[in-house]
Amino acid sequence: MTMRILLLLSLMVFGVAPASAADTAASIEVWKSATCECCGAWVKHLEANGFTVKVNAAEPSALASLKRQAGIGDKLASCHTAMIDGYVIEGHVPGTDIKRLVAEHPDAIGLAVPGMPAGSPGMEQGAEFEPYDVLLIKKDGTTETFASH
Repeated sequence: MTMRILLLLSLMVFGVAPASAADTAASIEVWKSATCECCGAWVKHLEANGFTVKVNAAEPSALASLKRQAGIGDKLASCHTAMIDGYVIEGHVPGTDIKRLVAEHPDAIGLAVPGMPAGSPGMEQGAEFEPYDVLLIKKDGTTETFASH
């Protein structure tokens, strides 16, 4: 599995996109802890939003390494990392924002929802809701607000 992660990250870093974005836009690959319930709930959110999801169980050290190699620093980190159409998706990003990212295809690394805000997809806790931003991670490491929820 480590070689596969390195290959995917290498392709992403060098800007190699899948053969056809139309063929792969609904396919997303997720790396998460095997025991994390909120990660599993986020995967269900993605499936409910039309994504085909491939899930990879990752040990904490492998997940941390994946995040670093993908350009996800501590300030952007959450509990799971995904990849779609050459973009990294970090944390509890709503499916609608992922679809918008793929459709607009900005020159960026991907999207992140740092931490684990209550009420974000996979972090639903009844009526509790913490407003949060989805950040666009630019190739120079800076971020800007992509969406607010």
